[in-house]
Amino acid sequence: MAVDERFARDFREARGDEPEGTRNEIVTGPVADWATDFSHTEPEWAADPYPIQDDLRQRCPIAHTPRFGGGWLPTRYADVAAIAYDTERFSSRSIIMSNFRPPRDVAPIGGSPPISSDPPFHHDARKLLLPAFTKKAVARQEPATRALCHSLIDAFDGQGVVDAARDYAQHIPMRVIAGMLGFPPADGPQFRQFVENTLEGINLPPDERITRMSALFDYLLAQIHDHIDNPREDLTTFLINAELYGRKLEPSHVAGTMALLLIAGIDTTWSAIGASLWHLARVPADRERLAAEPALLPTALEEFLRAYAPVTMARLVKQDMQWHGADMKADDWILLSFPAANRDPAQFERAAEVVIDRQVNRHAAFGLGIHRCVGSHLARMELRVALDVWLSRIPAFTLADPSMVTWSTGQIRGPRTLPLRLG
Repeated sequence: MAVDERFARDFREARGDEPEGTRNEIVTGPVADWATDFSHTEPEWAADPYPIQDDLRQRCPIAHTPRFGGGWLPTRYADVAAIAYDTERFSSRSIIMSNFRPPRDVAPIGGSPPISSDPPFHHDARKLLLPAFTKKAVARQEPATRALCHSLIDAFDGQGVVDAARDYAQHIPMRVIAGMLGFPPADGPQFRQFVENTLEGINLPPDERITRMSALFDYLLAQIHDHIDNPREDLTTFLINAELYGRKLEPSHVAGTMALLLIAGIDTTWSAIGASLWHLARVPADRERLAAEPALLPTALEEFLRAYAPVTMARLVKQDMQWHGADMKADDWILLSFPAANRDPAQFERAAEVVIDRQVNRHAAFGLGIHRCVGSHLARMELRVALDVWLSRIPAFTLADPSMVTWSTGQIRGPRTLPLRLG
């Protein structure tokens, strides 16, 4: 079968239109008690989740909710780490907590390998991607990333107030990951919509969510066909031609991995850059110190990653069990809040403070266990370059209007509007 026919065959599977699986009633609205009714999709969580997490850590370290068909929220570092490392009792077949659970038979591959994969498949799927994300490979991306950051600031063209989230932070990972995948840079606005549909639309009715997700996979299919017709040296062509266990990757594997790289590669770094600039706009002492001591930036960015970790991941309980006093049922969600783990005072001194010269900082911003982010070197490079260029060009800036800052909802948290006054 020709390679283009293979990818056209049954692409419905790759779009995530599975007829099987479990759908639960959509529940929205104010949370009655975060210990018994939590929801990471509510506006108060998006605006400021840290007081909620701190309260839960003290009085109910593993919260429960009946929403999304039932789920649990550990808030202590030790509990988050224990679950993240435990692949025997917790599955990664779906890492976005929503009202839909894919059928169990999608494991061990899942919809977006390797992040949705369980052992032993996970190891081999992840190994395919490692060469593209080594420090050496990432270093080759730095000059173009730096030039892009300068060009974005050039475009401010004397403006007194700019939206640093929309006009700066989001464009950096969009351009970088588009280049790595071989996608047209002009398609950036579509990428933003794909991100929002995937990560912020989890409470939409299933039919509407499928329609929105189909737009992403239809785009990916078009890119696959273009790469089949016009092969080049990029990640998309690599995935099309890659083999695992002596066979070409299934179309659903190729498309799922492309979706993972596109969505995760954009939103996490976009959020981290924005949150870092938000902090520096609010804390003049840290901003002035970093502008004066650029050598401190690598240490400071690790603290920004700890304090404003953007990523929360989900797991599914494999079998009914008692876990640390929680009566967990098969297919209950576990929401692994790496941001909550990173602010656990049992793990970090002065956990609630942002200490930009913190020397010991074994944070969990990139996850824990076998699913630790494969793109961590890339994310660090983009964050470092984005802050370095900004501070060298714009050493003085403040929040133009704190009330106008908005944050994304769902499992990736970062500023979506960030008006900054320059100078």
